[in-house]
Amino acid sequence: MSKNLVIVESPAKAKTIEGILGKEFTVTSSFGHIRDLDKKKNGVEIDKGFKPIYIVPADKKEVVRELKKMAKKAETVWLASDEDREGEAIAWHLKEVLDLAESDTRRIVFHEITKPAIENAVKNPRTIDNNLVNSQQARRVLDRIVGFEISPVLWRKVKPALSAGRVQSVAVRLIVEREREIDEFTPKATFKVSGLFKVKKNGKTESLKAEIQNGFESEEEAAQFLEHCRNAEFSVEDLEVKPLKRSPAPPFTTSTLQQEASRKLRYSVSKTMLIAQRLYEAGKITYMRTDSVNLSDLALGASANVIKEKYGPEYSKTRKYKTKSSSAQEAHEAIRPTYPDKEKIEGPREDQALYELIWKRTIASQMADAKLERTTVKISVSGKKEKFVSQGEVVKFDGFFKVYRESTDNEENGKENDGILPPLEVGEKLEPELISATERFSRPLPRYTEASLVKKLEELGIGRPSTYAPTISTIQKREYVQREEKPGREREYRIINSLNRGVPEKSVKTEITGAEKGKLSPTDIGILVNDFLVQNFPRIMDYKFTAHIEKELDDIASGQLNWSEMLEIFYKPFHENVEETIEKSGKVAGERHLGKHPETGEDVYVRMARFGAVAQIGKPDDPDEKPKFAGLRPGQKLEKITLEEALDLFRLPRTVGTFEEKDMVAAIGRFGPYIRHDGKFYSLGKKYDPYTVNSEEAILVIEEKRKKDAEKFIKSFDENPDFQILNGRWGPYLKAGDKNVRLAKDIDPKKLTYEDCVKLAEKAPEKKKKGRRK
Repeated sequence: MSKNLVIVESPAKAKTIEGILGKEFTVTSSFGHIRDLDKKKNGVEIDKGFKPIYIVPADKKEVVRELKKMAKKAETVWLASDEDREGEAIAWHLKEVLDLAESDTRRIVFHEITKPAIENAVKNPRTIDNNLVNSQQARRVLDRIVGFEISPVLWRKVKPALSAGRVQSVAVRLIVEREREIDEFTPKATFKVSGLFKVKKNGKTESLKAEIQNGFESEEEAAQFLEHCRNAEFSVEDLEVKPLKRSPAPPFTTSTLQQEASRKLRYSVSKTMLIAQRLYEAGKITYMRTDSVNLSDLALGASANVIKEKYGPEYSKTRKYKTKSSSAQEAHEAIRPTYPDKEKIEGPREDQALYELIWKRTIASQMADAKLERTTVKISVSGKKEKFVSQGEVVKFDGFFKVYRESTDNEENGKENDGILPPLEVGEKLEPELISATERFSRPLPRYTEASLVKKLEELGIGRPSTYAPTISTIQKREYVQREEKPGREREYRIINSLNRGVPEKSVKTEITGAEKGKLSPTDIGILVNDFLVQNFPRIMDYKFTAHIEKELDDIASGQLNWSEMLEIFYKPFHENVEETIEKSGKVAGERHLGKHPETGEDVYVRMARFGAVAQIGKPDDPDEKPKFAGLRPGQKLEKITLEEALDLFRLPRTVGTFEEKDMVAAIGRFGPYIRHDGKFYSLGKKYDPYTVNSEEAILVIEEKRKKDAEKFIKSFDENPDFQILNGRWGPYLKAGDKNVRLAKDIDPKKLTYEDCVKLAEKAPEKKKKGRRK
């Protein structure tokens, strides 16, 4: 055992650091937090100044025992957890639980896992920052109080097994409000007019596309304009050439990395953070939880060297970025490669892709502006005030474009004339090849992606770099929000074309609208819980109040505010609010009365039931007849479903047809839609809809399943039908009752006798019993 014991959070980080420090240091891991709040009494003694009650969880007791043994043998213990509040709290818990003496304990922090950074940290140890610890404790206690006091209210008033969270519930509110904006949005149609003109120069004919900037509100207006264009003269009225420059985006913060990885690599927020954690612990990038855009002088110098060597000195421009946010909690660097001269790394492809993104963004931030030239052409139409406009951009010097361009949440497909326009002169006459008016519809604000939700939370001052990913993961795990693909729907749109000054011709085409991929939408239970919380806990659900709490946690971290006093001010009105809600509010099920059944006259409702949203025919308190229930289909909402759509749900189970003289019945069960035939069940999966599947499709499903089962079957035994040899995912295996036995590769399954199978089953180890989940 070395004289020096270094404790970090993760084994991967420990391995990297041990390779740097050498034999005099033993590096081990605490595997994250070693203590947590006790579940009893909410883990907080509220009447004792909000004193936290910490316990060592069962799965950490062995870790703590080992750490205690190692700490006793060491002369000096170095606490090297991360440099943010969470890391500071881990160091403090280690000191408390391991009973470390102040004189023998050193706290070290570093922003990157490199030899110079680690050695510098060891030379400059410090004590534990109690302000950072108190800020983390205040957040943890606050979130525990909110969760443990509001969740039981939801169980009683809405539905069992629900939960609330201080930041998570506000994030859900953003998604619910956006969904309602989309539901209430009415598309407005306009006719966009574009023209394709012939430009003849030096015996060559080129095309120029331009469009009227403001569309026409009606088809009649657009048609009249196109009719006028048949005999109009078109000429270049104005030609403007304007130099432009574009500057690079700053290096990545946690938020901007999550956003850009989502846009460019299609990574979820949690996946981005998981990969970034791996890269950091392997010493490839700097610390990945930061809201700073600052780069160290060392990084600036190294980046400049790379740029000059790789692209030339004219591409280099040293830039020092400053963090705009006043709430930036630590004086970190931005996220950057630890060694800017390494453009690529080895390892999994996902790690390589994220590293390359970070490298490009860092290097581009230190490069020269891109210089462009934008040409704007205005084309007049004789007898009309409307003008056609065309724009083209030419890159004169690519600058940082050579390495990287930032994406946006709503990428356009590109302008028609990006690039060089044909040579033109003011007053030059143009001949129209095609003038067309296309019906276009206004769009609502888009649903949030994980990345755009992070951006919105950051704009509102809600959450911090360490909370974005867990917040977004939590609201999806709790099924308040779902990340789904929407196929869109077909919509007609009208076009009017005038080709070579011909008579305008009208036609109708179709397009798919509303198709989405990876967008966040609220579930029915998410909407129900949100509405209940907004109505009964307006303060907790207020965006400004949530941001104010974040500011107070920052003030605690900087030593400007006492954490127990802050909790005292928060708790009294909050607790009174909880008690008042329990006493005064009624039970909520989101129930809507849709109308009467057209044949029976019974009432039809939709509401939230124990296992999800349902339609209901009949009243629950009717003594003569029990009500009928049917679950809502994917995409249907309690707030929007109509009487006709609800009645349609009761068409299941339905007889689809007959096959082999037996009925085929479509229905939905616990595991999804299926066809029942001759006492057997055949899953419809996602391919077929139980409401529309026809007889031919049902027969196909049955025959495909039979074929698959036949291919799976190899051999059975008359001595015992429970013994079968089957084809599995990993090759042939023996099914002996409830025991599955893998067969060695050198065994021919067709030659096995029943006696052979009995011996194989006896030799096979017993199945491990799964422990009961706590």
